[in-house]
Parts: sequence; structure tokens; C-alpha cells
Amino acid sequence: MLEELSAKNLLSFRDEMCLSFEATNDMMGEDQLVATMPDGKRLLRLGMIYGANASGKSNVLFILNSLKRYWGLVPKDVDETTGWMPFRFDTETPNQPTELTLRFYAKGTRYWYILRLTEHQVLEEKLSYYSSNRPTMLFHRVMENGRLQLNVNPAVNKLNDVELQQLQINCFDNMSFFAARGKVNVQLSYIDEAREWMRMQVLETVDPDLHMFDYAKSKIETNPELVPYLLEKLSSSDFNITGLQTERQASDIPVEMIKMINEASDISDDMKRNLLTDLQAKFEHTVYNSRGEEKYILEDGWESRGTRRMIGVESVIFRANKKGALLPIDEIESSLHPALIERVLYDFLKTGGESQLLVTTHYDYLLDLVNDLIRKDCVWFTEKGKDGASTLYSLAEFAGLNKLRSLQRAYRGGRFGATPNI
Repeated sequence: MLEELSAKNLLSFRDEMCLSFEATNDMMGEDQLVATMPDGKRLLRLGMIYGANASGKSNVLFILNSLKRYWGLVPKDVDETTGWMPFRFDTETPNQPTELTLRFYAKGTRYWYILRLTEHQVLEEKLSYYSSNRPTMLFHRVMENGRLQLNVNPAVNKLNDVELQQLQINCFDNMSFFAARGKVNVQLSYIDEAREWMRMQVLETVDPDLHMFDYAKSKIETNPELVPYLLEKLSSSDFNITGLQTERQASDIPVEMIKMINEASDISDDMKRNLLTDLQAKFEHTVYNSRGEEKYILEDGWESRGTRRMIGVESVIFRANKKGALLPIDEIESSLHPALIERVLYDFLKTGGESQLLVTTHYDYLLDLVNDLIRKDCVWFTEKGKDGASTLYSLAEFAGLNKLRSLQRAYRGGRFGATPNI
């Protein structure tokens, strides 16, 4: 599970931003909203970020997503940029390093990751784990005299000189150690578990304009457990939908292209099938009229945008729950009715486990569900100042919340900031 993400001098965050999933002493929703780690630390399963447009809330998700990609990104050459952008609305920050830290749990072990870099090179990268109250370094690379020096803790991973040299050679100045590690055939205990956590337990961010329905169709085709799950969820949005299946139809591509694909020796059979056919979803609708019960089939192109969005979001939530993964969703309310948003969150939380959901939203009615469905420490705000810098802060930092009759009205009235300047 993710414990904490912090960043400084990155995108709209000039000063340090810190998003923490560590639960406060509040015991509300302990069984559904909180998971306890082996060392006793209590972590939240839900994080919600409110803020005006361009206030920086989507940047929080973007930073996490970018870090996931950076761990596996192998640059074409040493001249390629690192891909990280410092805060630009200042004369000094573009010349200062970007700093990121990440605290997380993988297979019950707590990790602490540090990254300092510029747009062109890594200055420091370090991973530690906790076998006691004190962190134990796993690897540490730091820029010294113009060269990155790599140190892998020999007490944890005994590498010979050749293996260590291969890691050093493959670790370009502009790439992560984890990407270099993927190019070297060597076993690195704890390091590999942390790398696998990022690869498999942190899912790609679901953006508002992402075509999640195509993802859902591919999962429906291969996972029979998903269909009854989706039908149960769809009963809230369209009670007429009583069946869902997929089928493949021949793609409308030139005969010459079909022949070329079939004869290609470097393409797998599954890839050939995907290139030569289109995956279609078919919805069974059951209606009742003067003739009684009747069933009709509609292709997915005739379903509403909200229905397709609902299927996409629920499909990836299904995956997150199965894997105990972290799922970021930007603007969760996109194309969904307010009641459906509440249903999605309620169903996610009631599953329990160690899956986590991090969402941005403008749907402020959820604030009146604080102390009912949502905890105070689940809610965060972003606000951008006149200097162009974003700040991130928690609802739990405010005093006197229990005296407010409506947190939603208080938010709209400017009590917590993070609203448009209208």
C-alpha cells in the first residue's frame, strides 16, 4: 500500500507537497476505510482531492503515474531528458533539483525511496527498507565529481564485481536504477519486491478522456468473473441491461494487409487475431410492455457514454480489488450521475482489503458524507496562489469541523479554500 508521496519543485508544486495515507487517531470506518500493516501502521484506502481547475490536483496523480513510468523507462541515449519538469514560474527553481520521496509497503515490508534529479540527470537515488525502527539502505547512487556512484548494500545483496559493474554501466545518468536493473540478469532481494510493487500494484491513472471501455471489453473476453460483477453494478445505472457478452468480427482492412499479417512470422497468434478482428460488446436489454417480457440486443456503440464509462471504471476497480492495488482516477465524476459516484465509492470501500483509491473530483456533495461514508483524513484540497504555486492540505487540519452543519456548504462558502475565484 502507498503510505506517503511527497514532491518539491515539480510541475505546479514549488514548495514541498506531501500526500499521506496514514490514518489519524479517528476510528470512524476502521474496518472498511483503514488497513493495518504488519508493523501496526494504519493506512487509508481512500484519498479524495478537491480543488479549482488548474489548482494542481491532477498533478498529484500525474506525479505518481510519472514515477511509475520512470522506474521502467529506458532512454534511447544519454542525451535524452529525464522527463521531469521543475516549477517554471520562478527565476531560481528551473536551476534547482526536483525532489521526490515515496513511502510504501510491499509484501508487508515498509520501504522509503528518495529521488533528486534535474531535467537532464539524476543527482541522487536511494531505496531503503525497514527490518526494525531504523531504515536499512538497499541501494544508493549519488553524483560525485560529475559521475554517478552506485552502492548496493552487500549485507543484503551479495553481488560480484561483474554484476555490480553491469548495473553501473546500464544505469545512465538520466534513468532510474530500477530501469537499469531490468536489463541485468541478477537477483536483488527486497529491491525486486519494491520494483514489482510499482509495476503491478500501482495502476495507470484513469483520465476523464481515457477510453476505458476498450480495456473493459478485453477483460470481459478473458475473465468470466467480471461479467456478473459488472451486471450487478449496471443494475444501478440501467436496470434494463440483463446480459453482456463480447464477440469478434472481421476488421475492415484491405485484403493485402490481411495477407501481410497472416504471413508475418514475428507476430504472435494472439496479436494477429487482435489485428484482424474487432472486439464488440453486445448488451442484452430486458423490457416489459403490453406483450410481456421481451429481450433486445444492442451493440456497444448504441449505449450511453455514462454506461460505457461506468463499465470501464468498474472493470479497473475490479482489478484493483483483486490485486490489492492502488488505483488513481482523475475526475471520477466524469459522465457519471452523482448517485452512481456514491455507489461506486461505497461498493469499493465495503470490499475491505488493502486496495486503495486516489481520486480527484469537483463533486462537493461527497463532503456531506464525511463521518458517514468518508473520513476527514481522506479529504485533501489543492489551491494555487498568486505566485502560481500549488499547495496541498488536508481537511483534517481544520478545527471545529463537527460544529459545521454542512461541510459542502462550508466548502462552497470558502471555509477551506480550493475554490474558483469567481
